[in-house]
Amino acid sequence: MRRQREAEPENHERWLVSYADFITLLFAFFVVMYSISSVNEGKYKVLSDSLEGIFNTKEKTLSPIQVGDHTPTTDEQAYGKKKIKPILDRPEPIAKEIMKDDTDQQLEEIAGEFLKSFEDLIFEQHLTVEQKEDWIEISLNESVVFTSGGVEPIDDALVVIEKIAKIMAGRDNAILVEGHTDNIPIRGSVFPSNWELSAARAASVVRYLALEGVTAERLGAVGFGEFKPVARNDTLQGRLKNRRVVILISKKNDIHETFLN
Repeated sequence: MRRQREAEPENHERWLVSYADFITLLFAFFVVMYSISSVNEGKYKVLSDSLEGIFNTKEKTLSPIQVGDHTPTTDEQAYGKKKIKPILDRPEPIAKEIMKDDTDQQLEEIAGEFLKSFEDLIFEQHLTVEQKEDWIEISLNESVVFTSGGVEPIDDALVVIEKIAKIMAGRDNAILVEGHTDNIPIRGSVFPSNWELSAARAASVVRYLALEGVTAERLGAVGFGEFKPVARNDTLQGRLKNRRVVILISKKNDIHETFLN
């Protein structure tokens, strides 16, 4: 009679084999990922220097050898064998710098002369000099130029006008003089309103500038009355600021181009 084979005991640790295989695969995966992410800086530097040397090598000749007939392009005809970009094709800041008008520099020089000549009045806040894009603005308080309600410049104002004329006599910039008042109606029979008073004051300054040598053809006068205030008229200090004469000096020599268009 054949002997019956005994049953093998059940292996409860079989899962360790699968677990070990999983850990081995996971380890191999991380090794591959690390090797991909690591860069040999030395080899990379050698490769980079080699490529840079190839592409930055200077030409062996000053100009390429022409084979066959060659018709010069328009740019080559205009700028010679060495092609140079026209000014308008260059970056905008460079083009502006090259094409900068001399009048801008002249305007800066004039403003500098005014600042130097009227240093005391500027410090005392009787006069301001401000440079705009296309003109210089000189603002004079009424007390520096006129008596209350008057249109003839006082003696101190004649000195100021003489200095302005001396700076501008040798130049061809257009000059516009503005008269301004506060909103208090004028009392008197000479001027019906502040418009007439402000216009008469501006014209008076223009007349003295012409007498001091400024070309009359580039002078103009306008009165704005109370309608261009720079401060509130409900305070004494504000009304003092609004009563003023403004001299505008253009970068151009035609008064219509800057002020009257």
